[in-house]
Amino acid sequence: MIKTMRDAFRIKEIRRRLFYLLIMLVIIRLASQIPVPGVDTDFFKEFFQKNNSSDAFSFLNAFTGGGFTNFSILALSITPYITGSIIVQLLTIAFPKLEEMSRDGEEGRKKLNNITRWLNVGLSIFEASAMCIGFKNQLIINLTVVNVIVVVASLTAGSCLLMWMGDQINEKGIGNGISIILLINILSRIPQDMLTLYENLVKGKTIAKATLAWVVIAAVILAVVVLTLILNGAERRIPVQYSQKMVGRRLIGGQSSNIPLKVNTGGVIPIIFASSLMSFPGIIVAFTGKQPGGWGGKIISMLSSSNWFKPADWFSTLGLLIYILLVVFFAYFYTSITFNPMEVADNLKKQGGFIPGIRPGKSTEDYLNAVLKYVIFIGAAGLIIVCVIPYIFNGLFSANVSFGGTSLIIIVSVILETLKQIESMMLVRNYKGFLSA
Repeated sequence: MIKTMRDAFRIKEIRRRLFYLLIMLVIIRLASQIPVPGVDTDFFKEFFQKNNSSDAFSFLNAFTGGGFTNFSILALSITPYITGSIIVQLLTIAFPKLEEMSRDGEEGRKKLNNITRWLNVGLSIFEASAMCIGFKNQLIINLTVVNVIVVVASLTAGSCLLMWMGDQINEKGIGNGISIILLINILSRIPQDMLTLYENLVKGKTIAKATLAWVVIAAVILAVVVLTLILNGAERRIPVQYSQKMVGRRLIGGQSSNIPLKVNTGGVIPIIFASSLMSFPGIIVAFTGKQPGGWGGKIISMLSSSNWFKPADWFSTLGLLIYILLVVFFAYFYTSITFNPMEVADNLKKQGGFIPGIRPGKSTEDYLNAVLKYVIFIGAAGLIIVCVIPYIFNGLFSANVSFGGTSLIIIVSVILETLKQIESMMLVRNYKGFLSA
């Protein structure tokens, strides 16, 4: 990694792109400190402190880089755009016209991107309006129609600004713009989280206990990062053989290839879906300000991962079973809409390819479905292990930090993706230099 970055800075074009990326990231971090006009930020900070143990608010605070706590103009971050992208992907399965667009090359992708952008605007307006309705005059200092419009417009403009900056990073910088923005927001919270760990586990302890605490923290982080690296790079390669055929007087074909199936086929999407679904009841309860009692309160406690593995409340850990089932379900569901074995089998048959020992057509489709079931389950199990390790640590040691398995998966995946893009740009430049010589 260090060698790649050192070599990249020697190339003028890549160095210019990296500096452009750095400037954009600085602007994003500065903008996340600008509060929305007419809003009582002190109330929102107090509200967040009261609900700091809630998964939903910790999740949002990590993804917005603290902009949610400060209620800045970037409080919504890029979550509306991510939600819009997921909705568009789901709709391409339900509506044939959208599916046709997705297969229509570059022009079709541009149309789908425009639909996603408009969805981002609509979802931003909806989420901003929901916040104004939920908090009412507690959030807005002077509750008038004009002030509500200003708050909604500011939050929507901030979300659209991040979307535009993501596109600019794609075009003039390096890496996927949206992923880079998400990465810098998560990384910006790590110093605060490390300070929280220090105050909870190290401060005031003896040297032996403090050293043991740091060793445990380092071991947990290292274990999660290593497992994430293994999970991110693991894949099942299905061998493919292409038959030979005569074209004119030449015999072509006969090459061997493979179909790479990533073990983690759904990425972090199953985790995000499962976490969002489980945290939704907690968000509603936090907005109402009323804590339900009886079995209703126990169910809400079970759905919150901050209550798992606590020695004083092992009953709430049963919510982990629901979480595991949701992750497995969404892993299969998301893969089913992004990978079509029937289409892969048809394409292989048209190109004269076949899997050794498997007949083309329906048999190939059945074989791919069977392999995919095992691969998805292994990937879902890996995701669960990566995410549960921080939950165990947080529960046993009462360490309330905003980053967890989901955040670490995003950090590692985005960094690896960006490094691969830098390496590919350096490779293309070397090829150009060789050809020009």
